[in-house]
Amino acid sequence: MTPATAGGKGFDLGALLAERGAERYELHARHLNHQLPRMLHTIGFDKVYERAEGAHFWDAEGNDYLDMLAGFGVMGLGRHHPVVRRALHDVLDAQLADLTRFDCQPLPGLLAEKLLSYSPHLDRVFFGNSGTEAVETALKFARYATGRPRVLYCDHAFHGLTAGSLSVNGEGGFRDGFAPLLPDTRIPLGDLAALERELKRGDVAAFVVEPIQGKGVLAPPPGFLLAAQDLLRRHKALLIADEVQTGLGRTGEFYAYQHEPGLEPDLVCVAKALSGGYVPVGATLGRDWIFKKVYSSMDRVLVHSASFGSNAQAMAAGLAVLTVMEDEGIVAHARATGDLLRGRLAAMVDEYELLHEVRGRGLMIGIEFGRPSSLGLRSRWTMLQAARKGLFAQMVVVPLLQKHRILTQVSGDHLEVIKLIPPLIVDEADVDRFVVAFREVMDEAHGGGALMWDFGRTLVKQAVGNR
Repeated sequence: MTPATAGGKGFDLGALLAERGAERYELHARHLNHQLPRMLHTIGFDKVYERAEGAHFWDAEGNDYLDMLAGFGVMGLGRHHPVVRRALHDVLDAQLADLTRFDCQPLPGLLAEKLLSYSPHLDRVFFGNSGTEAVETALKFARYATGRPRVLYCDHAFHGLTAGSLSVNGEGGFRDGFAPLLPDTRIPLGDLAALERELKRGDVAAFVVEPIQGKGVLAPPPGFLLAAQDLLRRHKALLIADEVQTGLGRTGEFYAYQHEPGLEPDLVCVAKALSGGYVPVGATLGRDWIFKKVYSSMDRVLVHSASFGSNAQAMAAGLAVLTVMEDEGIVAHARATGDLLRGRLAAMVDEYELLHEVRGRGLMIGIEFGRPSSLGLRSRWTMLQAARKGLFAQMVVVPLLQKHRILTQVSGDHLEVIKLIPPLIVDEADVDRFVVAFREVMDEAHGGGALMWDFGRTLVKQAVGNR
């Protein structure tokens, strides 16, 4: 008798979801992060989505929602791309002898070969399970390869939340209460003098940087990264490019660092979109000499590893993602669609005094709001700022979802910035839909729309109550 016929009830996913799916928020509040459902209820984001495809999802009533968040960048190809789905069905049906730990399966080598073809100056890949693992790998490899203890990072950087990557996180709110962390040092983004000052101490292993920061969608000044690379090489330190969010076409190049010809990071971290939205995966690409120094002998063959790293499902998803990107011209599409969206939004800056700047590259766009000039709007803006910076951006995000069924989110805590990182497959119709909706929300904000500013007062009360 097999386990499936031994008298048990068996597992029926559809039946389980039909029976218990309505309890989703209650279950989360009871067993997981209890603040998440509380926050979602407060801002009216406590929706129930039934299905998803591409850049859209639908609720139980059949209403369609436009996704301009892409799961914080994970859904680069949108949800449930048929090629990625087929690849996962195929790899499961193949019943491979996966994760024996003592053989070399073909899929990891094939995915590494494919990834490295986009960075011809790099030679080897380590596969983990997430973006923060990719950064942890880069930090460890840089320290070991250089024999130095310290890594430099930038204000407002976000490189992950595990202990090592948290040590190079430039946002205090994430770090508070988790000390002691690693002895790493923060510098202002774009400050070459600060970088050189730290390098002269002779103990710096590497400088880790996002080519465009996810928090606030901030890019370093033109030429900074190339100049930083030159300084690092002169001081025998490494350049780590965190492309976890910016990589795989997001900014209109395969990697964001490729916007600066001549920039050749020593280590590159990728994750998110490589998963196809299905299987967690992270990858750290690096130079041959770095890997050979870390894995310097057979005794050190497992000195850095991951239990689920290089699993067949993740490797198949990654290979399928890269194939789709080539076959469907995803990078060029992201560049063209991003230019269209950013251009149409930037044209509104002179129309709306609350709209301060539109910036970014490709389909990574930041919309920043700022202090208005007219007295009536300025008093309302001041009220929000006194309670908590970032509330106006949240006031924009909520009607975009509630009234226009468009999912966005603020770009970081205490920031008056909305970040748009939609699936790279969004089209001109999606751009039109967002621009029309955003214009309507801006009109309401500038016209003193009662519902919008009443919600602002609710947010103020919530912010003050949380102090």
